[in-house]
Amino acid sequence: MKSDEDGDKSSEDEVPRVPPHCHITIKCTREIAGFNGLSEAVRRLDFSSAVRDVRRFNYICALLELLVCGQRLTHLPGAAQKLLLSMLEQLADQVATSKQNLNALRALVVGVTALREAERRSCWGRPLGSRALWGHHDHAIARIHRIVNSIRIQEPGPEVVPKLHDLPEECIREILLRISDHRDLDSASSAWSVMASLCSEHRVWRELVNFHFTSQQIDSVQKTDADTDWKKLFHQLRRLYGLREDAQYAETLSLCRHCKCLFWRSLGHPCIADQCPEYRERLKEAGGPLPPHPVPPAAFLKFFSL
Repeated sequence: MKSDEDGDKSSEDEVPRVPPHCHITIKCTREIAGFNGLSEAVRRLDFSSAVRDVRRFNYICALLELLVCGQRLTHLPGAAQKLLLSMLEQLADQVATSKQNLNALRALVVGVTALREAERRSCWGRPLGSRALWGHHDHAIARIHRIVNSIRIQEPGPEVVPKLHDLPEECIREILLRISDHRDLDSASSAWSVMASLCSEHRVWRELVNFHFTSQQIDSVQKTDADTDWKKLFHQLRRLYGLREDAQYAETLSLCRHCKCLFWRSLGHPCIADQCPEYRERLKEAGGPLPPHPVPPAAFLKFFSL
């Protein structure tokens, strides 16, 4: 009888987990953006768990790349620097476990190492800032290097069938047609002669062009439909317009237009439109709630003074 009462009590004590979210100041002036703290936003949005989510992994990689390669990391407060290096270490652990996205990890490690070397003698032969903080960074970077160097990609054993080489060309072609990143096509071409032959087909690049660009953008560059070099056309359009940013990530952060809150769209957030009946009625009178606005990595960083 007592155990039943304890079970009922524990179930009543359980509180629904609030999805990760972060309220922010929208204005992007340098003065107002100072009210948004990057390290606090990273904690509230649970970026540490995001590196273990295959849908959000590329988003976190792109964000770290902007901070590292743009040399913004050294302009952050010490706590934010430690937090982001910790994220990079967790990302390295995830890559070591999954054996995926190794090239993305290596690019980040090369960037952060180059940034550290550039800062090493920036002030009278010494790094600018706290010695203890840079010592912490050096240890973190060394640990990340050890993780990267320990990663070994093993070929599947003979018991794993069928292998990629066993598939007919039609299946390989269908795989290539679903790739949205031209760099992956180039890597596939260098890996196997059959893929190189298939990647040279016009259809693969035509589908890539139609995926990333609108008909108006294509018509602005394409002179005639006859004998179009679709690979050349793709790179011309890429340099002119850039690629679809939403296509690079399975999931991005979103901004709620009602409560000015950043959140992961798949997880949702506690919104005023759901919690306040009066506000919900006003929204109905105004035509209904507004859809959340996607926030790519570069737009996310603009909310902060970097």
